[in-house]
Amino acid sequence: MAAFGGAAVVSSRILPSATRASLSLSSSRSFFSFECLRSSPRISNLFLNQRRVSEVRVSSRRYGTVSAVASDPDQLKNAREDIKELLKTKFCHPILIRLGWHDAGTYNKNIEEWPQRGGANGSLRFEVEQKHAANAGLVSALKLLQPIKDKYSGVTYADLFQLASATAVEEAGGPKIPMKYGRVDVTSPEQCPEEGRLPDAGPPSPADHLRQVFYRMGLNDKEIVALSGAHTLGRSRPDRSGWGKPETKYTKDGPGAPGGQSWTAQWLKFDNSYFKDIKEKRDEDLLVLPTDAALFEDPSFKVYSEKYAQDQEAFFKDYAEAHAKLSNLGAKFDPPEGIVIDGSPNVQGEKFVAAKYSSGKE
Repeated sequence: MAAFGGAAVVSSRILPSATRASLSLSSSRSFFSFECLRSSPRISNLFLNQRRVSEVRVSSRRYGTVSAVASDPDQLKNAREDIKELLKTKFCHPILIRLGWHDAGTYNKNIEEWPQRGGANGSLRFEVEQKHAANAGLVSALKLLQPIKDKYSGVTYADLFQLASATAVEEAGGPKIPMKYGRVDVTSPEQCPEEGRLPDAGPPSPADHLRQVFYRMGLNDKEIVALSGAHTLGRSRPDRSGWGKPETKYTKDGPGAPGGQSWTAQWLKFDNSYFKDIKEKRDEDLLVLPTDAALFEDPSFKVYSEKYAQDQEAFFKDYAEAHAKLSNLGAKFDPPEGIVIDGSPNVQGEKFVAAKYSSGKE
């Protein structure tokens, strides 16, 4: 996944603009919301599908629409089902997780104003932020999700990114994430954060760098290590990040576009293999970045890494909490308390049966 990974070559592919013509005021939670329009859940229900706000087409070099304020719970649920179907055919779990992380990971706890503080606000749909080195390749994730956004205009980009990220974890066999929705979208590329807020994969002092970046978000050492465990999914491609091999015995046959180097053998299965493999370092076909190695070299990080390598249940519990916290960073919610679409947020997800395809083994 290379989520929060190192610098990368920027993709030259350009996103088309969104094409939906109208949005229900009560059924959209978007990065491009009218800042002054807020309504209670009751009022939203009264006006559901009655008051509409036209989207504004922007430059074809970025995604961007002006959307209504609140997301619709039913559309969120339906969008989640479509994301599950997308995952079954595209095996895009890692990049969808990375998309949600990178949209939220720009948060700066020292800045109070929204959206200047960054975080989960949908700004990553704009080309100016896609050009940030750490976001190379994420244009592919946006293109995968755009048809779902077009279908469910009552779901904001901010919510869609985080919904896709959490669903990808769960569908890969990971824990159920206690998510809430209702995020408001930013409204222009001028509201994107400056480059440099996401971690690098190979800084001179990896442990210090991780703390500098994640502490700025308000996260602690346990959360840093738990979130790093999501590298149990995905691959790093040298043409994007400068890290990893062009292909290995685990990635040469895909699924998806072949190639890259994974952290684990079954790189579409969410479990605690990442911590086991990083600790052992026995397979040269498995990737270990400087920021990965630091998890077992730094005394504080090592406490949690050792624990997660031995206890998958503890890892799942801590990961679910950290992921949910990350997904809320910097977000402005409408309604303020957010929207919950799951009645059982602490139930562990089922194992992803297609994980065998990630290593060619059952």
